[in-house]
Amino acid sequence: MIYLDNNATTRIAPEVREAMLPWLDEHYGNPSGGYRFGREAKRAIEFAREQVAELIGAAAEEIIFTSGGTESTNSAIRSALAIRSERKTIVTSTAEHSATEELVSFHEETGYEVTRNPVDSLGHLDLEAWESSLASDDVAVASLIWANNETGVFSQIEEAAELASERDVYFHVDAVQAAGKIPIALEQLPIHAASLSAHKFHGPKGVGALYIDRRTRFRPEILGGGQENARRSGTENVAGIVGMGVAAQLAKKHFEDFAELSELRDRFEKGITEAIPDAEINGDPNYRLANTSNLHFPGVDGEGLLILLDESGVCCSPGSACSTGAVQPSRIVKAMGHSSARARSSVRFSLSRYTTSEEIEKAIEAILLAVKKLRVVIPMTSGPVISSSTKRDA
Repeated sequence: MIYLDNNATTRIAPEVREAMLPWLDEHYGNPSGGYRFGREAKRAIEFAREQVAELIGAAAEEIIFTSGGTESTNSAIRSALAIRSERKTIVTSTAEHSATEELVSFHEETGYEVTRNPVDSLGHLDLEAWESSLASDDVAVASLIWANNETGVFSQIEEAAELASERDVYFHVDAVQAAGKIPIALEQLPIHAASLSAHKFHGPKGVGALYIDRRTRFRPEILGGGQENARRSGTENVAGIVGMGVAAQLAKKHFEDFAELSELRDRFEKGITEAIPDAEINGDPNYRLANTSNLHFPGVDGEGLLILLDESGVCCSPGSACSTGAVQPSRIVKAMGHSSARARSSVRFSLSRYTTSEEIEKAIEAILLAVKKLRVVIPMTSGPVISSSTKRDA
């Protein structure tokens, strides 16, 4: 298998797995217990909290452990709406992850006004429109994705945060794809809340974190036993939290590897676009995550490409999948002003620090073969199929 869907999830690092095992076996004490057996688990959680905080440049007291990025995003936005209940406007963008989009759409149906700021053809936020949308005194919360999950394109977070701060608007950032892939220093930015997910940077699934600035009021969504300093009740997932802590520590050590990963991604794209000259990159090629490549193959059905690549052992993502597994045209590609046809013909490939040069070469060959097959079945009306004379670098 050649796994090129690391924006969906990543393999657990061996060090993470080893760190988690004792907390799944002999160290099974409840961290809320007042006895020594439970206090061991509590200390492990607090150590992991420090590790996660260090990854994003925050204080340990500002980290709340959750079940993942979706819960973190829901908790942050709903807390802001509850605290400023007299305000009825939510500001976001047209290129958000479904965790944000579905939540704000729900509140839109219940009486809130949602302002979705546009992005341009490269995936960049219109900052003038963003500033204008914050001008109303009715804005309860603004939420923006840091790095897009489909294209990898970065939002102008620093500028957007400053504009929100000038208007005293609660600002939440979806940092799920950014955390562990780029250096983050939240203490230097006017950000009230940020969402993280462990399985995006080689940690376990089912555990995430919510950063809440220590000066920010917070109203918990899950009530009960008062865990996480009464900010997220429920017995903690000790093994998962320990794993997230180790994954965060490892990610910080591997930031320098992303320069090499960027070169590997560029080599992948060069191999594809030289052999398929009409293939195009979706989003800004110069302002995105080092591991992400979203490619448009004109006239090629993305779902068909997925099937052929799966048969070849290559894992990737065309568009976005709904709960039934049916592939829908990418909402993000369409938000950049492209057609539904282009959205259906676009596929995301995402690498990790475990991706090898050999895998990239094999993936390129599999993609070229699959595209050629699909274009024979559904011939292009114009443009080249695949250039047989193109020579790729070894």
